[in-house]
Amino acid sequence: MSTEAKTVSLASGENEFVKGLGLTSATTLVMGSMIGSGIFIVSAEIARLVDSPALLIAAWLVTGFMTVTGALAYGELAAMMPHAGGQYVYLRESLGPLWGFLYGWTMYLVIQTGTIAAVGVAFGKFLGVFFHSVSSTNWIWHIAHVPPIPIGPMVLGNMDVGLNTQNLVAILIVIFLSVLNVFGVRTGAAVQNVFTFAKTAALLGLVLLGVFVGRNAQAIAANFGPNFWRNAGWSALHPVQVGVGGPIALVGTLTIIAVAQVGSLFSSDAWNNVTFTAGEVRNPKRNLPLALAVGTGAVTLLYVLANVVYLYVLPLSGIQHAPEDRVATAVFQQIFGPVGALIMAAAILVSTFGCNNGLILAGARVYYAMAKDGLFFRSAGKLHPKYHTPAHSLVMQCVWTCILCISGSYGQLLDYIIFAVLVFYILTIAGLFVLRVKRPDELRPYRAFGYPVLPAMYILLAVFIDVVLLRYKPQYTWPGLIIVLLGIPVYFLWSRRNAEVITQA
Repeated sequence: MSTEAKTVSLASGENEFVKGLGLTSATTLVMGSMIGSGIFIVSAEIARLVDSPALLIAAWLVTGFMTVTGALAYGELAAMMPHAGGQYVYLRESLGPLWGFLYGWTMYLVIQTGTIAAVGVAFGKFLGVFFHSVSSTNWIWHIAHVPPIPIGPMVLGNMDVGLNTQNLVAILIVIFLSVLNVFGVRTGAAVQNVFTFAKTAALLGLVLLGVFVGRNAQAIAANFGPNFWRNAGWSALHPVQVGVGGPIALVGTLTIIAVAQVGSLFSSDAWNNVTFTAGEVRNPKRNLPLALAVGTGAVTLLYVLANVVYLYVLPLSGIQHAPEDRVATAVFQQIFGPVGALIMAAAILVSTFGCNNGLILAGARVYYAMAKDGLFFRSAGKLHPKYHTPAHSLVMQCVWTCILCISGSYGQLLDYIIFAVLVFYILTIAGLFVLRVKRPDELRPYRAFGYPVLPAMYILLAVFIDVVLLRYKPQYTWPGLIIVLLGIPVYFLWSRRNAEVITQA
């Protein structure tokens, strides 16, 4: 099947979708998919790595620049090809169907489903603050403990397989939201709007309370003024452990910021999910680029301000050694005392619930688009006859996510994906350049701001980060690369099967 034929086929199928997402819903989908639990936690690990207030903020600024720049580039692609499947379609049309499939394959196997599972378990973890019976140690059915399995720089295994009350909550949340999203995109969007407004207000409340109520004179003295720049000079050297249990290497400032991107990039990811729902966005040629720009810009600003607040309220050592890395909880406890932990837990429950709704809503549209191309189970390409949602795709996503919750492996899978996610961002933005050459006369309602400089800067930064991670954090990189490469033989098998079906028809 030619590329042109695929595009027409997909576009005609999209006539069955309900155009239920306006600019507000599309923007809340961007923001709601980005804001999960990461911003409240990962700054502890970043602070331990960089050991500098200035570099903590720098790590988030680099992530923010890359996120907004990437979103501006995707805006052109989204306006040019407003089809269900988003990034999958952009890769298919610019670089070829293999690259689109590898993205969708990794999405289903790890990126989307693993993230949904992890966010669901985070919901269960913070629900345990209120109901102590919800715990990872309260087993309903403990199948086995998989011992640690060292493989080079990686350690696989070392996890418990089975059903406990914490991952049971995650499974129930995933099932509930998957079913909810079967009942129409407007229903899912309504839930998304409510919870995104709520958690954005909570994050904004954290910033305002930290600035006006929680200012800690000792923390400000320790983190600002001359102390702000400690360990941040160009000649400063930072220790990094290579792999798991490997040697300690001393690296420069730029390299340590790149290593620190694992946490901040993951916390800022999923902004591209709105492109998966393009077939259901009203006036997508205008609303998709706007939603991407406004949504990523707003969240980036909130993230940077939240980290400034962390430095206002806690000394750097307090951020580095926050109990269980819950930096935001430590901030609220500093402001409100013991009740602060309950306030923060409630805010994170709202945040993770809304985040998972957005991830579940958007992810199913990718498998729908793949099925339309004959590269996924055929039933995933069918819409519900009444609600016009990809119900089969939602069910398939739900089932695999629940299996990951029980397997206990989703945490490791998430560690492995940030490298692969960045690779696909690089390829997609490179596709922007390819399409400018391949289809120079095609209508572009929006052209990427700063093209070609900003997209080129994104690619260079992302390549640098991936190279650094390959060298110093191989446990995060090689497994993700292997997962992607395993998709190549699967693609050719599925393509052959699809060709045989077409021939028989």
